[in-house]
Amino acid sequence: MKKFKAIFSDIDGTLVSFTTHRVPESTFKAIEQARSQGVKVIIATGRPFGDFDIIGDVPYDAVISLNGSDCRWKDGQVIRRHFIDYDEFKKMSELSDEYGFALCLELSEGFFINRITPPVLDVAHTLNHSVPIPADIEKVFRTYGCGQLSAYFDAETERKVMPQVPGLCASRWHSGFVNIDVVGIDKGTALKEMAGLMGIGIDETISFGDGGNDIPLIKAAGLGVAMGNAGEELKAVAGYVTASVDEDGFAAALQRFVL
Repeated sequence: MKKFKAIFSDIDGTLVSFTTHRVPESTFKAIEQARSQGVKVIIATGRPFGDFDIIGDVPYDAVISLNGSDCRWKDGQVIRRHFIDYDEFKKMSELSDEYGFALCLELSEGFFINRITPPVLDVAHTLNHSVPIPADIEKVFRTYGCGQLSAYFDAETERKVMPQVPGLCASRWHSGFVNIDVVGIDKGTALKEMAGLMGIGIDETISFGDGGNDIPLIKAAGLGVAMGNAGEELKAVAGYVTASVDEDGFAAALQRFVL
């Protein structure tokens, strides 16, 4: 059987249940066992670096955050970062005002949003997360830069907005919002770079995900595993479909392919 040396995993809907907002005990134990055998664990998430309280004491070695735009070792040392161009941000901000959708900057310093709308509250509830802080987002952008935005609009508005910002791309794992990143930067490109830095072959990597923003991650790995609760588009590109996060699917796949 192929020997996997690195596990790349999404957080929400993969490590963490949307129902309980917790990591199943089976997942925690399986990851601990894998690391005891020398397997590296890399978190690959749309969340910013440091916004990981929800995974508790789950051990890991490195982080692909903001869908690949901010990659770091566990101690916070930056490996690479890709910021959104100011002109692209400015255009998105203008489109936010034109269409009335909320636009949020996702930073390690926090979440900063230009307005609170019903989808913002719905997403915060789904993720068991605090509501982003209303702020002057242009001032925040000029102060910190930004690798990822979140736009709280539906698929119809997405089709109208995104062609107007060709340097940015949208990925969706929730009906109420999209992650917006620099074109060409995603979890899959980050997986390849992280594996190279660790001296691990692509065929020695296994990845786990459930959302649309995990498709590049699933396609890039030696074996991509879709959770049972994943959408059909992700399952279609996965090498294996396991049970859902609430049915101990993560641990079952690790037992089958890694442990």
